[in-house]
Amino acid sequence: MKKFLTSIALLFFGKRNSGSLSRIYVLAFDIFLVILAILIVPVIGYYPNYDAVNWQWYFMSMTSVLVYFIIGFIITGSYKGLVRYSGFRDIERISRTTIWVFFALCLSRFLINHYDGLKFLNNFFPFYLALFLTCIIALVLMVLGRLVIRRIYNEYLRPQPNKINVVIYGAGDAGPITQTALYQDTSTQYNVVSFVDDSNSKIGKAINGVKIRKPEAVLNKDFITKYRVDMIILAMPSLNIDKRNELVNKLLDLGVTVKSVPHVDSWINGDHLNFNQIQEIKIEDLLEREPIVLGKENVKHELEGKVVMVTGAAGSIGSEICRQVLQHHPKCLVMFDQAESPMYDLQFELNNEEPYKHIAVPKEFVVGNVKDINKLKETFEKFQPQIIYHAAAYKHVPLMENFPYEAVFVNVFGTKLIADMAIKYGVEKFVMISTDKAVNPTNVMGATKRIAEIYTQSRKSKTKFVTTRFGNVLGSNGSVIPLFKKQLAHGGPLTVTDRNIIRYFMTIPEACSLVLEAGAIGEDDDIFVFDMGKPVKIYDLASKMIKLSHMPDVQIEITGLRPGEKLYEELLATKENTIPTEHPKIMRAKVREYTEEEVNAEIAKLLEILPTCNDFEIVKQMKVIVPEFKSNNSVYQILDH
Repeated sequence: MKKFLTSIALLFFGKRNSGSLSRIYVLAFDIFLVILAILIVPVIGYYPNYDAVNWQWYFMSMTSVLVYFIIGFIITGSYKGLVRYSGFRDIERISRTTIWVFFALCLSRFLINHYDGLKFLNNFFPFYLALFLTCIIALVLMVLGRLVIRRIYNEYLRPQPNKINVVIYGAGDAGPITQTALYQDTSTQYNVVSFVDDSNSKIGKAINGVKIRKPEAVLNKDFITKYRVDMIILAMPSLNIDKRNELVNKLLDLGVTVKSVPHVDSWINGDHLNFNQIQEIKIEDLLEREPIVLGKENVKHELEGKVVMVTGAAGSIGSEICRQVLQHHPKCLVMFDQAESPMYDLQFELNNEEPYKHIAVPKEFVVGNVKDINKLKETFEKFQPQIIYHAAAYKHVPLMENFPYEAVFVNVFGTKLIADMAIKYGVEKFVMISTDKAVNPTNVMGATKRIAEIYTQSRKSKTKFVTTRFGNVLGSNGSVIPLFKKQLAHGGPLTVTDRNIIRYFMTIPEACSLVLEAGAIGEDDDIFVFDMGKPVKIYDLASKMIKLSHMPDVQIEITGLRPGEKLYEELLATKENTIPTEHPKIMRAKVREYTEEEVNAEIAKLLEILPTCNDFEIVKQMKVIVPEFKSNNSVYQILDH
C-alpha cells in the first residue's frame, strides 16, 4: 500500500525530464486509449445491430475495467517511459500490465459468479469475451500510439542542429536495418538521401521512401555536392575483404566519411543492429585479408596438459601468444618478461577480463631478464616447462643499429641462455619467434636474429628447436600505424622514409595463430616462414590514413632511409627458398646447415668481443657468422669492403 501511495504522489508531484511530457499526461493518454478500446468493442461486436446493446449496463460494467487499468498503470509504472523514445522494453512493460489487468478482471468475474456474497457486483464486471477483446484492443492502441508518436517526433519534431546526409551502400537485408538504426540515434539527425546497389533488379525501387540508385549515379562528385552527402555507410557485411577494400578506396576519394556495418555475427541477438555498432573505417580494416582458417587439433594436442612458458610475454606478440595458449588448456602457463608495467597490465587482463578469467589454468607471472642466468635457472627449476615460445627480443631496426652490444646481448646470448636451459631441463619443444629481417640481413637487429636462428638450429639434443619468421604486424609496439596516428594527433606531418618503400603486414592474432600451428607441426631444426600476403606501399598507407582522418592539409614528409633499413623486404615464401607444408600459409625455409662445433666456436669469439663494447668489432664478428649480412645505409658498410 505504501508503494502504491508513493507512486500516486510521484505521479502528481514528481520531477519530469526537461522537454518531456509530465507523467500525468502520459497516464491520461493511456487512460484515454483504454476508454477508446471500451468504445470500440461494442462497435465491432454488435455491428450493424447497435439497438441490441444495453448501453447503460455496458458502460457500468466497464467501470471496473477502467479502474483496474488505472491501478495497473500506477503499480507497474508503465507511464514513466519517455513516449518519444519508446522501445521494446516499454512495449514489454505495457504488455505485462495488460496481462495482469486481464487476469485480475477474470479472477474477479470468476469470484462474482461463484460466491453469492459478491453478486451485487455483477453489473460492474463485463463477461469474459468483452474483457478479452477490451484488453487486446487497449494493448494494440497503446503500442501503436507510442510507435506513432515516436515516428512523428523523429520525423518532424526532433531538433535538427546538425543534420547528416547519408548514402547507404547496399539495399539488401542490412540496408533497411541500417536505416532504422540511424533513426534510433537520438543524439544525431540522419537523413538517408539514397541507397546504392549493384543489382539491376533493385535500381529505381525505394526502401521506406528512399530511392535505390546504381553506383555510377551516386559515387561521383556531382551527386555528393548536390545532395551535400556527409557520410557513406557500407551495409554489405558479407562482402569479401578484397572487394570491400577496393570499394572503400574509391569512396575515400570522394572526401566523405566512410563507415561500415559489422558482420551479422556481432549484431545484438543476431538480428538487431545498434547505431553504435556502425563504425568508421580504420586503416587496419583496409590492411585485412581473408581470415586464415586453422584447424586447432594440432595445437590442442601439442599444448593441452603441458607446462608452457612464454618469454617476452608482455609484448604485443608474446601477450597474444599467451591469450591463445590459454584457450588450449595447458597444465600451467608461465609468463616471463622484464617489463614491469606491461606485465602488470597482462596480469590484470588475464585474471579479470573475459574470457580468460574463467579459464581454469594456473597463470604464473615472472618478472625477469633473459640475460639473467640465475633467474632463468630458478624459473626452469620451479616450473619445469615442456613447451617454450621465445618472443623476448629487441626488434627496432634503427635503434639497434646504434646499440649492437645490447642487440647481441639480448637477441643472441639471451636466446642462447634460454636454449641451453631448455636442453638442460629436458624441454620438449623450443619455438623461437624470428623475423623476415633475418633473411639476407642488412641491419644489426636482423643479423642478431639470424645468429640466434643458427645457434638454436645447430643444437643436437632431445629438445626440438623450431623457428618461425614473419614480417610486420599491425598495431605492434613501434610499428608504423601507431606512429602515424601519433603524428596525425599532433597535426602532422607524416614521415615516410622513402616514397617507394614497401612492407608486408599481418594482424597480431593471425601471426600468433600461425606461430602455434607451425610450432605444433614442426620437427627438429625446422624454420617456418608465413605467407604475408600482398606488399603495402607505406606512402599509400600514409595517404589513406590522412583521408580517413579528414585532415587533407596534413603533408607527407620524405625523410630518407634510416640506418639499416631496406627499401624492399625480402620475399619470404618463394618456390626457390621454401618447401610446402600441410598448411598452405606455412612453408619450410631452405637454409644453410651449420654444425654445432663451428657455431659454438664462432659464438665463443663473439662472446669474447662483447665485453669490449666495441661496436665495429662486434658487428665484424657478426658478419663472419652471417656472411650474407651486408649493411645498408649504415656506418658498418665499411666492413663489407
